[in-house]
Amino acid sequence: MTSRASIFLSRTVPPAGRALLEPEFSIREWTGDGFITREALLQGVVGANALIVHPPDRVDKLVLDAAGSQLKVISTMSVGLEHIDIAECRRRGIAVATSRRIKEGFKAVEKGMVGWQNGHWLCGKQINGCTVGIVGLGRIGLAVAKRLQPFGVAKFLYSGHSEKPGGTEIGATFVSFDELLRNSDFVVACCSMNEENKGLFNKDAFSKMKSDAIFINSSRGVLVNQEDLYDALKSGQIMAAGLDVTSPEPLPVDHQLKTLDNCVIFPHLGSATTDTRNVMAVTAAKNAIAGFKGQTLPSPVPL
Repeated sequence: MTSRASIFLSRTVPPAGRALLEPEFSIREWTGDGFITREALLQGVVGANALIVHPPDRVDKLVLDAAGSQLKVISTMSVGLEHIDIAECRRRGIAVATSRRIKEGFKAVEKGMVGWQNGHWLCGKQINGCTVGIVGLGRIGLAVAKRLQPFGVAKFLYSGHSEKPGGTEIGATFVSFDELLRNSDFVVACCSMNEENKGLFNKDAFSKMKSDAIFINSSRGVLVNQEDLYDALKSGQIMAAGLDVTSPEPLPVDHQLKTLDNCVIFPHLGSATTDTRNVMAVTAAKNAIAGFKGQTLPSPVPL
C-alpha cells in the first residue's frame, strides 16, 4: 500500500482550508503557542511533500535541506514573501504560492473625559474633501481607494514604477513620489516590500509631507524608518500615523512609538476576519494540492 503524501503546517490552518487538505495529505502541524520555533520548524518539515507556512516562518536553505528533495511546493498564508528564500526554491524547482485619534479617545474615557466641553476637544481630520496619496496602486492599493471613495475623497494621487489601469478606474492621477508627499492629506503605503524601498519613508520623506498630514502603513514595517517617524510625530512635522505593521512584529513593549498619542498601532490585523482567514486557508490549501500534483498553481509566485 502506497503511503499518503505528507504536508506540514507551521500553524493550525482554519477549518475551510483544512477540509481541502485532509483528503489529499497526511497532516502534521505545529500546535504550540505563538510562532513556531526554529527548532520545531526544522524538525517538522523533515520528509514533507508540501508545506504551508506563515510569516515570520523563515524558509531558507537550512529548512529546505531539512525537508529533503521530495518537497514539491511551499504555500504561504500571506501576500508577502520576504520570509521565503525564493532564489533557493527556484534552484531546487520547488513551487511557491501566496494567498491584508482613537488612542487619545480611549485614554480620555478612562480619565473621565476631562475637557470634552471644549468645542475643539479631540478634533481630528476628516477625509471628505481631502487628497489621498496611495504609494503602490496594486491590488491592495486599488481596493483601499475603492473603499475610500464613498467617504467623499476629493482627489486620489498614486505613485509607483508605472501608471496602472486601476488609476483610470478610480480617477487617480499618477505622480512622482515627492509630488505625492507634498500634496496629500493622507499618505497610504500599500506597496510591496523589496530591497529598493526599504526605509522609503524616512526623514527626507516626512519633511516633504504637510504638517497636518496623516501617514498610514498597511504594507510592511521595514518600509518605514521608525526612528524618523517618531521624530516627525513628536516634533509635529506630521499630524499623526496609523500603523498595522511594524518592524519588528511585535514591537517591544517599551518602544518609543507607543508613547505617542498621535500614533495608533494595530497588531497586523489587515486580514483578521474569519471570512478572510478562511479564504486565505482555502487558497493556501489549493496551492499546496495543485503544486504537489504538478498542476498549475492558483496563485503562483514567479521564480
